[in-house]
Amino acid sequence: MKNEIKVNEKLIAYCGLYCAACKKYLNGKCPGCQENEKASWCKIRKCNIENNFKSCADCTLMQLEDCKIYNNFIGKVFGFVFNSDRAACINYIKVNGYQAFAKEMTEKKIMTFKRK
Repeated sequence: MKNEIKVNEKLIAYCGLYCAACKKYLNGKCPGCQENEKASWCKIRKCNIENNFKSCADCTLMQLEDCKIYNNFIGKVFGFVFNSDRAACINYIKVNGYQAFAKEMTEKKIMTFKRK
């Protein structure tokens, strides 16, 4: 049974995807990035947990495009598969905040901004 997409900043993935709009989440097949203990393979998730970040938007160590963890092979595959511009999502959060991002994604019913 499909759930309704709701504004929930706790459902923003560490990499900038919006889990609340993901089909797997909506169909009850995934708890979302932050609650998904099975996602121990994700280096982005691990880095954010170790640094106590809500997402990569909280990182001040380097520019996102220079981060080897964020721009790893699996991240690039996800970006290709979902036609996702995760960096645009992270930058939106940096400028507008988590709540505004969750609201924007909910209103548009999308889990990511598309690459241009």
